[in-house]
Amino acid sequence: MSEEAIKKANYDDLFKLSENRVGEIINGELHSMPRPSPKHANVSSSLMGEIWGPYRLGRHGGPGGWWILSEPEIQLGEHTIVPDLAGWKKESLPSLPETNWFSVPPDWVCEILSPGTMRIDRIIKMPIFAHHGVSFLWMINPFIKIFETFRLESGLWLLLNTFMENDKVRAEPFEKIEIDLKYLWEDRFE
Repeated sequence: MSEEAIKKANYDDLFKLSENRVGEIINGELHSMPRPSPKHANVSSSLMGEIWGPYRLGRHGGPGGWWILSEPEIQLGEHTIVPDLAGWKKESLPSLPETNWFSVPPDWVCEILSPGTMRIDRIIKMPIFAHHGVSFLWMINPFIKIFETFRLESGLWLLLNTFMENDKVRAEPFEKIEIDLKYLWEDRFE
């Protein structure tokens, strides 16, 4: 085996990626993927729009008090992971860090699945999130219009619900608002 094959990736390796790539270090291995597709970005932005006002700012009947961020860089032990969306209650994270990354595990993570990242998100990242105590996880597949919600219980992910198509969703930890899935999937104006 060559020296390069056994060398673990480190944080400096992320700076060597081109600007149009997202990098993560998982189990010592550098994973690089292109920026999200338009369909993926639309779901992420639409979901952020639904959650931000009520849970970040306390608008529209929401409680406020959450940091809700798109593509934050999170260091969980030896891993540097970039979920599509993540949220921290103010009790978990009273202020934003001065570093480029977060060292406090989020309370909630959302991964928007794509053909190129689905296996990593489900098989590799889900156990890492569980190991570091992330309480809630959403997995959204915009290609088959499926929305899954999980809660961490005794160190294992419990599937709470699977929604699809045009369902209206109330899901932990953001159950005070209703999310109409049809708006996440839209890809044209009519």
